[in-house]
Amino acid sequence: MSKFFTVVFVLFLFSAIAHAATNINTASQNELESLQGIGPAKAKAIIEYREKNGSFASVEDLKKVPGIGDGTIKQLHDAITVGSEKSTESVKVTKKSEKE
Repeated sequence: MSKFFTVVFVLFLFSAIAHAATNINTASQNELESLQGIGPAKAKAIIEYREKNGSFASVEDLKKVPGIGDGTIKQLHDAITVGSEKSTESVKVTKKSEKE
């Protein structure tokens, strides 16, 4: 019985990892291409934009990349992140804990 629970736990863990959002500020060409609707040309454009202009402040900033519009943003919204929302929140929690 414990083997069954171990297998279920491992499958759950892998499914959570598989559904993790892709950080568009750090993703490689291959990681970007794995997103639905992003092929080699758009992935390259994202990386070039990022290298020239710096990190994206929000998912919506992806519209500044040539060839990416509202439809792409809507399609990818739950699959991508810029990574700042969660990291900012954890910093606040850490600072609050330090004060207590």
